[in-house]
Amino acid sequence: MTTPEAEQTEQSQSPRPEERLEKAVRVAEQALIDFEIAVETFRVEVENFARLHEQRLGPLYARIEELDASIAEARAARTQDPEDIRRAAEARANLSPIPGVEELLHGWMDGQGLFPEATAMLTDQPVRPPERVRPSEEVRKLYRDLARKAHPDLAQENAERTRREEFITRVNAAYARGDEALLRELAAEWAAGPVPPERQPSPSDELYARLEWLAQRKELLTLVARELENGAIAGMLRLAPDDPDSLLTEIAERLHGDIARRESDLAALLTQE
Repeated sequence: MTTPEAEQTEQSQSPRPEERLEKAVRVAEQALIDFEIAVETFRVEVENFARLHEQRLGPLYARIEELDASIAEARAARTQDPEDIRRAAEARANLSPIPGVEELLHGWMDGQGLFPEATAMLTDQPVRPPERVRPSEEVRKLYRDLARKAHPDLAQENAERTRREEFITRVNAAYARGDEALLRELAAEWAAGPVPPERQPSPSDELYARLEWLAQRKELLTLVARELENGAIAGMLRLAPDDPDSLLTEIAERLHGDIARRESDLAALLTQE
């Protein structure tokens, strides 16, 4: 026969109905955080590589387009064929318009005068090398640690979530620049800040809503990741994941060869005139 004391002890040891939901929420939260960190890391890599791609290869592509237009114009001037004339006009129209003075100065000077890169180029001094395609391993480690500790999804109160969102925005900006010193300052700032309150048991309906929100957030991040992966820049990164700089160097060499051939073709056409 079971005594009332035994029944009370058995009931106190039985799991609460919300415990499984709470565990599922915690697992889903951690999975979402890891996934979001991975997507953000990949996004920064893609953006940095796209910036470097434009910086190193953009002028070469522009030169090729200019030569193609000049070749088409030279051919049209020689043949006077209406189709050649149309193609020449189309090639010239497809070129980017000549920028105005303000656009030409953009990136070269501001209210304080010439930027260091511009001064170096005008004085035949070495130009500062482009930024790294990827942040250093130490920067990545600092970023991941901060993102896991201060991620907004760990907040239980609106005020705490807002504080975390503002802090993570600063962390993301520092990571995008590869600023290790600033990330260390942010780590110290977070360590000195208020300790978030321990998670309290939530009603079942709130836990279900939380799981649904986490699923929707993951679906959105999946779409973002897919869009990044399907882009041309990500495709180039996949060709040389360990050394993307070498890929740009290889492409630049091919473009220089294309430019040389076009310059030769243009010179031949102009000589025929």
